[in-house]
Amino acid sequence: MSLLARLAPHLPYVRRYARALTGDQTTGDHYVRVALEALAAGERVLEASLTPRVALYHVFHAIWCTSGAQLESPAEDDFAADDTTRRLMRIAPRSRQAFLLTALEGFTPSEAAQILDADFAEVEQLIAEAQAEIDAELATDVLIIEDEPVIAADIEALVRELGHTVVDIAATRTEAVDAVTRKTPGLVLADIQLADGSSGIDAVKDILARYDVPVIFITAFPERLLTGERPEPTFLITKPFQPETVKAAIGQALFFHPRKTSKQAA
Repeated sequence: MSLLARLAPHLPYVRRYARALTGDQTTGDHYVRVALEALAAGERVLEASLTPRVALYHVFHAIWCTSGAQLESPAEDDFAADDTTRRLMRIAPRSRQAFLLTALEGFTPSEAAQILDADFAEVEQLIAEAQAEIDAELATDVLIIEDEPVIAADIEALVRELGHTVVDIAATRTEAVDAVTRKTPGLVLADIQLADGSSGIDAVKDILARYDVPVIFITAFPERLLTGERPEPTFLITKPFQPETVKAAIGQALFFHPRKTSKQAA
């Protein structure tokens, strides 16, 4: 199989990653092109011990770290940059890499460590540093839709630990809709099966019809959302959940939401 054929399925994703990393599509594509040219010329090789996708990102990083990381400029004064790009460019390059590789590209921390030529502990620390910056910047008002008091209390504690404010805890669809009329949240965490037999899915639909907010579903019934019959949620956590999973999803949902989600937007 030719080099191009091996890498073709992964090129759209490495281009996406390069754009997020550099803050600019043209710049990102330039570094992807340089990486491919280096491979074609034999100046770089795909590590045989790595999967083709991991190996491609590894080569891209070798190219970018020799020049791109040193030449990049802040996006603060770039009026064309969106909020997400500005936030990304404020994160230190190494932490940004680890965060994007895991949060955007879906690599495991072990794979990210291979790409970055780092050890597992370093990658976990880099991700934690990026997450802390994100959490501090994107503190917002949160609505929890959950009918189990113990679970609701656990989620509330996690949300507060990240520096966010819980504006309400709703146990039914009606309570959820009433809650957003009193205070517009910057994030919604929703269960599916609610106290009175109503649906968290319907509650979220009602909310999204009026407000543009990111939503994370936390449910014991993920199959009700993963049907392929409707647009499926980006953030879906299965009960019983791990606290770190919920924390990471909150940071990612707020960070990548296309509109600014802060208390100033409420």
